[in-house]
Amino acid sequence: MSAPTVRGWCPGAHRPMRSGDGLVVRLRPFRAELPAAQGQALCALAETYGNGMLELTSRANLQLRGVRETAFPPLFERLGALGLIDADPDLEARRNILMPLGWRDGDLTDRLHAALLKTLPALPHLPGKMGIALDTGPRAHLAADSADFRFELAQTGELMLRPDSAARGRPVAEADAMDALADLAAWFIASGGPAAGRMARHLPRAAVPGVWQQVLPRSAGPALVPGAVEADRLIGVPFGTIEAAALSALLRASGARAMRLMTGRLFCLLGGRGDTPVPGFVTTPDSPLLGVHACPGAPFCPQATVATRALATRLAPRVDGGLHVSGCAKGCALPRAARLTLVGRNGAFDLVENGAPSDLPSRTGLTPAQLDDLPTLLPGMP
Repeated sequence: MSAPTVRGWCPGAHRPMRSGDGLVVRLRPFRAELPAAQGQALCALAETYGNGMLELTSRANLQLRGVRETAFPPLFERLGALGLIDADPDLEARRNILMPLGWRDGDLTDRLHAALLKTLPALPHLPGKMGIALDTGPRAHLAADSADFRFELAQTGELMLRPDSAARGRPVAEADAMDALADLAAWFIASGGPAAGRMARHLPRAAVPGVWQQVLPRSAGPALVPGAVEADRLIGVPFGTIEAAALSALLRASGARAMRLMTGRLFCLLGGRGDTPVPGFVTTPDSPLLGVHACPGAPFCPQATVATRALATRLAPRVDGGLHVSGCAKGCALPRAARLTLVGRNGAFDLVENGAPSDLPSRTGLTPAQLDDLPTLLPGMP
């Protein structure tokens, strides 16, 4: 079997990606927020032009799946009319921005986001998967999420910019924040970063200048989990897959004014009724499905040779510390290490303990039936 194709770009609205069930069209909602009416309209588009499902990605974007080639032009026109895409394809591709929970209109995070939209077109060309985190909300919670340039608050409370995986960063005034970002991007390119593709892969090979090693970020806050957050409500999405009809019904019944997309396969309903039933979603922090990762798998992805999510659902309650079931070695759902990683290969699974999909497996050629007997494969597993 040939190695899986690793693409250096993400499927945007201007540049959809072909998959086993049609085109994948990814949207980057501005400020990671959809007003309720816009969210309901997007759900209708998913049902009309796609397979009726939306996916919440690891970077808190939304994507439509199963879009037919002939359906893409009218879908693209409707997305533009709803204000969900950039007119400039290059700007849309660059707009990989993580937003925190709890930001408010006009606060530091909102102002930085506005400044970023003006700055992105002038930044040097960077690898397509690179992104920016604005971890400047009431609590720090984006440190473990995928981003390369991190605006944070230092332990002293001042704004700072930190290259991903570096322990320290550089203090910056808000007025100078975008110039600092341009400086860090220029250093990344000049020091050979594009060959590595991501900041975290580059830093072990390149010495970070001292100016970027001055201050420590504030400590991370508690992990986000489903439940009430003041007047709002955090809701979990198993495997990141949302039935469009269910989301539309939830937005309508709850009376929420908007939904914000979060990392960790969560979204936040802003305002509305907090006791609205949410079938198909996760509303409690103890669900094992929030600790398991699985890509769509076969037959939805042409590079996958195994079905993934039914197996992941069965195994989720039995794996402490994280489970990842990947249709191939790319590991799209979780490119990092997990307590147990199962990687599809030639219709069977390789088993990796405490590693990533690309790591050396301890067992190979396992069937789903064998994996149901985890105590035999992994002594000490429940």
